[in-house]
Amino acid sequence: MSSPVQVLHAERIPSSGCLVIPGRITLNELPHLEKLFAGRKITWFIEEHSKLDPGVQAHLERSGSGALFSDDDPSHAVAGEHLKPLLANGGVLIFVHGKAVARAGVPCHIPGKTLRTLCSFGLPVLPVLIDYPREACLSIERPSSMPHAMIGIGTVIPAEEACPALFREQLLGMVEESFSRRPLLKGSLAMALLHGLKKHSRNKVHDGSDDSTIGFDKILGAALVFSKYIRESTDNQRIGVILPPGKAGLIANLAALFAGKTPVNFNFTAGHEAIRSAMRQSGLDRYITADPFVRKIASFPWPPNRDLIFIERVLPSLKKKIISWTILGKLMPAAAIATLFRIGKKRDGDECALLFTSGSSGEPKGVPLTHRNVLGNVCQFGTRLNLAPGAAILGSLPLFHSFGCTVTLWYPIIEGIDLVTYPNPIETKRLAELIAQRGVNILLATPTFLRGYMKRVEPEQLRSLQLVVTGAEKLPDNLAEAFQERFGIPPQEGYGLTETSPATNVNLPDLTAPADTVVIPSHRRGSVGHMLPGIAFRMTDPATEKAVRGDKQGVIWMKGANIFPGYLNNPKQSSEVLTADGWFRTGDVGRIDDDGFLYIEGRISRFSKIAGEMVPHETVEAAVNKALGLDAEAERKIAIVGIPDEQKGEAIVLLSTIAGPALEQECIDLRYKLMDAGFPSLWCPKIIVPVTEIPVLASGKLDLKGCEELAMR
Repeated sequence: MSSPVQVLHAERIPSSGCLVIPGRITLNELPHLEKLFAGRKITWFIEEHSKLDPGVQAHLERSGSGALFSDDDPSHAVAGEHLKPLLANGGVLIFVHGKAVARAGVPCHIPGKTLRTLCSFGLPVLPVLIDYPREACLSIERPSSMPHAMIGIGTVIPAEEACPALFREQLLGMVEESFSRRPLLKGSLAMALLHGLKKHSRNKVHDGSDDSTIGFDKILGAALVFSKYIRESTDNQRIGVILPPGKAGLIANLAALFAGKTPVNFNFTAGHEAIRSAMRQSGLDRYITADPFVRKIASFPWPPNRDLIFIERVLPSLKKKIISWTILGKLMPAAAIATLFRIGKKRDGDECALLFTSGSSGEPKGVPLTHRNVLGNVCQFGTRLNLAPGAAILGSLPLFHSFGCTVTLWYPIIEGIDLVTYPNPIETKRLAELIAQRGVNILLATPTFLRGYMKRVEPEQLRSLQLVVTGAEKLPDNLAEAFQERFGIPPQEGYGLTETSPATNVNLPDLTAPADTVVIPSHRRGSVGHMLPGIAFRMTDPATEKAVRGDKQGVIWMKGANIFPGYLNNPKQSSEVLTADGWFRTGDVGRIDDDGFLYIEGRISRFSKIAGEMVPHETVEAAVNKALGLDAEAERKIAIVGIPDEQKGEAIVLLSTIAGPALEQECIDLRYKLMDAGFPSLWCPKIIVPVTEIPVLASGKLDLKGCEELAMR
């Protein structure tokens, strides 16, 4: 049993006076704060228009003096001069926010405007985290093993540096430290899946490829028996999986984990060279697949038949054992099953999945993910969603895609969400039929796939959807608006990378609350949302690599339980993106706003350094799309690429499928349109290169390597 409240870094409390800003607070934590600052004069600091919880207000009235401020008063610096005497002799001002609601795991319940005001009084600021680990808890976790609250003390931000960005950076750093202590993270993904399948045995998987439905209880029986077959088939610690989303792919991955193996899901849409590279790097001797799939993608560089395990041949031969273990799986405790099948020996920092990057900018890199990584990300993503029992999610993203693995395989099993699968995310007409028939609530897609829904799907077919989340590429504003207008639901943009297991940010619909309660926003158009629980961030200058404030454009670094340990057999590339203390350089450039929303402004590889200035390709693409009046529902027609230039280092090239014969004049006309819109001359394309199509990967991402080859050619 853990203690109700734990304190992190009490030694950081300064002896000098300061403005103490807890990100959130309840009546239960007020006495603990008073104890931390015992013997010092405490003044409670309250925004005059905020509505306090009655219990909090009564406590403040009993326990000390108070001071008021107004968000609407412009003379904050003047007000700050009047407040400074309250900090004499170590006195502290402690801010107490009014009633507010936010999604689970959001550490700051202070609106951005109020936070900006607090930082503008010219006082040293002490960030304080008050975290409630039990509110962001998976169904298989034991809340009693965690403290009721975690109070974290930051380091004092000098008055002249105080700003919302630095406050949030410190707060999220402490959340990461708090989250990393969860007992769940030391566990085994295989054990979590075993507990999930047993706990949610009545949940179902509906396979849209043959319209079959199978319960979690039968999935467990099949995976247990097949795991023994796998264990006997190879001594290799990894096993390949070449299957699309569906019950076969799910059972294959589960069985691999139950057998103590690492499943390696292969990208069967990649080029042969990339596939062979991934196979070679993985060092495999067995691959799980299915006969019909082998025939369907005959051009795939298949290993020899002796190395293939055909799941649709093996499972029928094990039918009697599967029936027995479907029954026994319900009756026996998870611990007994785990002992018999040797499940859960690997845990925490051991490898549990091996994925490969898309290779959009070169040879695919192997990304090993640990049990800690995946369990952490399932908790980060799942608890923020907080879905009701009976919800259903569409699983059509490929299993070699990290989102397809973590979010549409492991998350539904652990949390008891019905899973509706289909092998092809492009067949939107069939997907819409499944959404309507099965009452699917969550759709995960890329903007490229959303365009298919715009063309081929009727609005009533998507009525059951409560949440549409896009990732892998930027969600254009005009596409988001067009989708919302057609289907009545706004697509929410998220963000993640294979190396982050993958989800780090997501926009979600705002909550509702009574009129006297502040609603902390959960989404902001153009951003990728708040950081998920337990993920810290920092920014560095793209040119100098020196630290910059989070509200300034910089390269995004992240830290958390979900960050991978390093690239497969590649210490050099690993050292380029990972620091010794666990910080990961994402390679994306962005910034956060006062409310903590992250904006991605481009991939560092999608910037050109022209005459010393960093030019973001995606920003230029958006401006060109607008200038040319391109349709939101259309396929990608343009792409911006940087090529070497003797005079200015690099030059901007526009690849276009709509270029006419008068390329020079078209380029001049476009340049004037962009400059009229306020873009500097340096950012305008130097030449237009006509192409028949823009190279795009199967995931919907731009094929950067292919685009660069076209531009150079």
